Amino acid sequence: MDGKVLAVIIGMMVVTYIPRMLPLAVLSRMNISQGVMNWLSYVPVAVLSALLAPELLLKNGQLSLNLSNTYLLAAIPSFLAGYFSKSIFLTVVTGMLTVVLLNQAF
Repeated sequence: MDGKVLAVIIGMMVVTYIPRMLPLAVLSRMNISQGVMNWLSYVPVAVLSALLAPELLLKNGQLSLNLSNTYLLAAIPSFLAGYFSKSIFLTVVTGMLTVVLLNQAF
């Protein structure tokens, strides 16, 4: 293996590791109030919403709230499967199958 490639791999490891480890090391020594902990509990939901909303609502860069938007249509049974089953696996499989079926139909 070339020395440059190894140096790049090690550099990427360090650059990836430091931003993950530094907050963990600093925050593990601090007492965090319950209000901040409650606020932080919303971060995963906010990030997931920010990632999903453009994929579900936009088609070719334009807002698409019609029946030709298969991803938005597939989100409905996926949401219901997740809500009632509380299973990530079943939710993902439902979404994937719904997208495949809708793409075959349209």
